[in-house]
Formats: sequence, structure tokens, C-alpha cells
Amino acid sequence: MEDRQRLKNQMIFKRYEIKYLLTSEQRQYIQDAMKPYMKLDEFGHSIIRNIYFDTDNYRLVRHSIEKPVYKEKLRMRSYQSAGENDSVFMELKKKYQSVVYKRRIMLPQQEGFQMVQYPEKVQADSQIKKEMVYFCEYYQSLKPVVYLSYEREAYYSFDGSDFRVTFDEEILSRTDRLFLDEDPGGCPLLEKGMFIMEIKTPGGMPMWMTQALTKMHLYKTSYSKYGTAYQKMMLSAS
Repeated sequence: MEDRQRLKNQMIFKRYEIKYLLTSEQRQYIQDAMKPYMKLDEFGHSIIRNIYFDTDNYRLVRHSIEKPVYKEKLRMRSYQSAGENDSVFMELKKKYQSVVYKRRIMLPQQEGFQMVQYPEKVQADSQIKKEMVYFCEYYQSLKPVVYLSYEREAYYSFDGSDFRVTFDEEILSRTDRLFLDEDPGGCPLLEKGMFIMEIKTPGGMPMWMTQALTKMHLYKTSYSKYGTAYQKMMLSAS
């Protein structure tokens, strides 16, 4: 229980995030292999709602698609429907040479939008918030551009380590109704019956997981939910 509470309250992350595209059969095999070692975390099965911020010309996502050595993004996230005064996570995510650095704070949804729109008026009372304000000032014309939701099952390790596994499905995106109190819905990003598995680890991978991946002939893939949503959006506009 203490480990689960620690994960819930964690605001700074440094880890590898390795993604795999799975069929239903492959997912079932992996989950069976996980049973002696892992359990659903505090959020269990949840619908995650995200709002991604970008510039008028989509500078952040276009740079990300080029697969640079360094990239960064800003999003707002909630694990349930959230009104303008409800607390949500504001997350600044950076990736450098395959290592992901995520820093987040909790604040009311309305305050998060105001920080992005008027960063010069924000009183930064923490180091993470100062970094977010600087990010918003640096990119200047940031605004909400995509609502992205998905159903997630998240697992944590019995041994108290930071090894975690998530399964995402029903990944949907849209460019209207950009608030976290809105119901999920939009354009599907995955084919029916397909799933994204993400392994989050500060270091190596357990042998049992390596063996399960090998058995199912699963290899890591490069997949960005926001990047895929942007590419579909550009395709439909052309």
C-alpha cells in the first residue's frame, strides 16, 4: 500500500518508456506472465483524459515526429472527469537519448489553462512550476490543440521497484471540446483489437518479462499518441 501511495504522490520521474504494439492474444499471454509479479495499481482500469498544448504551427509535435535526440511537450491530464475547479495534473515531459524525464504538479484545471495563456502573471511557488512557466514563456503562443483519451490498465511490481506496465486501448483524439470535463470521443488511433503496452523502468527489465516478449515475438516500437493524432489530423485536412 505504501508503494502504491508513493507512486500516486510522485511528481518527478526519470525512466525508460518502452512501447509495444500488441494483439489481444499477445496481451493475454503477457498478462498471464505478469500475474506472479505484478498487480493493478491505485488507478486500476481508468479512462485517462489529456489535453496537449502546442504553438499555432504545431512546432512541438512536428519536432517530435522528426525523432530528435531531445524533445519536450506539455499536457494536462486527469484520471476522471474534471471540472474547471477540480485538481488535474500539469505535466512537462522531456526525452533525451531514450531517457524520459517527467515533472508534474497538481492544480485546478482553470489555473492550468491560465498558466499556459498568461505565464507572465503566474506566481511560481515551486521549482517545477517555474520550469513550466519558463516553457510557456519560451514557446509564447501555446494553446490547447488536441483532446486525447484512452482506456488504461496500469500495473505495479510486487517487489517495490519502480518497474511498471500499462496497457492502452480505445485511443481517441479530437480537436474540439478541449476540456477535461468532456466525455471521451473522437477519431480512433489504433485498429480494433490492438493495444499499446508500455514498460516503464528506471533500468533493466526482469528476465521473466524478457522471456515473455521473446516468446510472443514482440519488439519495441516508436509510437506517439499525440504524434499519431497530428498526422491523422493533417491527412484528413489534405
